[in-house]
Formats: sequence, C-alpha cells, structure tokens
Amino acid sequence: MQIILNGAVHQLAGEPRLAELVRKVSNRDSGIAVAVNSAVIPRSCWADTAVNEGDRIDVVTAVQGG
Repeated sequence: MQIILNGAVHQLAGEPRLAELVRKVSNRDSGIAVAVNSAVIPRSCWADTAVNEGDRIDVVTAVQGG
C-alpha cells in the first residue's frame, strides 16, 4: 500500500497499525503527536488505528530549546 508520511510517499506491506509505523520512524517514547488525514490521533488509539491506502500521516516530535 502507498501512504504519504511527513510529505514523502512510502510503500508499506501488510496491514500495519499506526503504533507500528510510529515505532519505525521515531525512537522516542514521548513528545510525539500523530495526525492521520489532518485529524490528530490520541496515543491511546494508535494500537487500534489501521493505516490505509492513501493515508496522509504526519508524525511530529516536540523539540525543546531556544
């Protein structure tokens, strides 16, 4: 399946869940927000949220500093 992840086209195999995808793109346990098709998905829903063909997914990491 093809998705758009942080603005770039990616090919995925199988039927991944959002939690699996986040683990692949970030090694952080906190400070992450995820939106699927412009809707923010709460962390508590990541394991149950399916990634579908054509989804536009944005994984954003908070950075502290100045």
